Amino acid sequence: MSKPYDELDPVLNVPARLAIVSALIKLKQADFGYLLEITQTTQGNLSHQLKKLNEAGYIEIKKTFKGNYPQTVCKLTPKGKNAFEKYVLAIKKYLHL
Repeated sequence: MSKPYDELDPVLNVPARLAIVSALIKLKQADFGYLLEITQTTQGNLSHQLKKLNEAGYIEIKKTFKGNYPQTVCKLTPKGKNAFEKYVLAIKKYLHL
């Protein structure tokens, strides 16, 4: 028996993670500072959320240096893009769109 509503992806059903993936859908990549700004969270929390997204295979994280400063750049994976699209479809079902 099928359910009228799809289960929402638990990885994306966290506001900060959803904000990160939503931003990366529009951008090719984003650095830690930009993601910190849009999520309005702490550095520690953002690091934790990025780790969860990376462990799920939804984002790739590259750590490099820009001058003498560490730089973390995140990019959405095809798996992450697919998960986001499914999440949006599931939300639309909830909203009856």
